[in-house]
Amino acid sequence: MTSKPDILCIGAVLWDIIGRCDDPMVLGNDRPGQITRIPGGVALNIAMTLASFGLRPALLSVVGEDPEGRELRAACADMGLDVTEMLVDPDLPTDRYMAIEAQGALIAAIAHAFSLEQAGARILAPLADGRLGSEAAPWPGPVALDGNLTEDLLAEIATSPLFSKADLRIAPASPGKAERLRPVLSHPRATIYVNREEAGLLTGTHPANAAAAAAALLNAGARRVLVTEGAQMAVDAVADSTISATPPPVEARRITGAGDTFMAAHIAAEVAGNTREKALSIAVNAAAVYVSGETP
Repeated sequence: MTSKPDILCIGAVLWDIIGRCDDPMVLGNDRPGQITRIPGGVALNIAMTLASFGLRPALLSVVGEDPEGRELRAACADMGLDVTEMLVDPDLPTDRYMAIEAQGALIAAIAHAFSLEQAGARILAPLADGRLGSEAAPWPGPVALDGNLTEDLLAEIATSPLFSKADLRIAPASPGKAERLRPVLSHPRATIYVNREEAGLLTGTHPANAAAAAAALLNAGARRVLVTEGAQMAVDAVADSTISATPPPVEARRITGAGDTFMAAHIAAEVAGNTREKALSIAVNAAAVYVSGETP
């Protein structure tokens, strides 16, 4: 690709290895099911959904110069994603994520984002050296950023002039990494996407619902937040206005990637000029379709 991308997706680009079972599971169970390996990672999941809405995302991440990395970059390019500025490191392996789901619920997961953490600020070089921006002319468009980055790098981003003009859209990647977002929580150009559990971890509270979680995040200094609560509710809140939407009822067939789909659909809807209410409706419906096992 030679034209300027519509949005930058910064964070995890890896292989998702997902085991799914239609029966209930508890610790120690060994059940029949299906195992798939597909391109994944928060940044990549967001980019794929953005592309399905007609946008041209560019990925800023890292893969290894190994067969898995070459295959993953080729798969991304085949989907219309810009991998031109993605770091390829011959000394690092391509990252992986492994999860087990049963009856549409996550049982357990392990994210091996070692290479992304080791690469650190090197993945941001195109934003500083003129390829996508510089301190004198920072990137002016939307950026989807995920919490698989280290807390030190997120703290650096929070004060970096390279992001001073960006429309920052930030997600924590998982509850286990939610607290990493604290350095960027109060960024004046940030919109934070979390679920109710992640909001509680970020604020040290125990919100009863998505609306309470959104209020806690605003009280903690966030400018704008979107909080999801599974099939119950999704909330978009700023200091003087809170709106909500209820997802349509569906039978849950998968869960990994649902939050990323919600976030990407919401960004795409706003980039297209939709109102807050319409963008939230588009996002909850896209996530519901995804959870049902279909493609939004």
